[in-house]
Amino acid sequence: MSKKQFNDLSDLKLVFSTNPEEAKNNFFEEEESNESKTPFSKQTLKVSLDKKHRSGKEVTLIEGLDMNDDELDDMARRLKSKCGIGGSVIDGLVLLQGDQRKKLPDVLAKMGFKKIKVIQ
Repeated sequence: MSKKQFNDLSDLKLVFSTNPEEAKNNFFEEEESNESKTPFSKQTLKVSLDKKHRSGKEVTLIEGLDMNDDELDDMARRLKSKCGIGGSVIDGLVLLQGDQRKKLPDVLAKMGFKKIKVIQ
């Protein structure tokens, strides 16, 4: 393999702006996204059972978590370890294997969630 030769900085395809207004706008957008998260006690969660398109296997869905992808992955990992099961995160939903509707309200309440709706 040969090293790439860069004749000009334009070959690097870097974008840099010295406009201070642009820097301020980007900074404030990041702050606003961090402030939009609601505390666990204010979030309303829906816990339901789903069998559709899963070859008849049951999956417990948790909807309504106001978190980014990394936090959702961490939350799913904690829930899976507390319930002793497998699961995943898809499209902002936490999927847990099997019918966990009896266990989850207690586990979620211990984590700080107050509004938990279990859909039968």
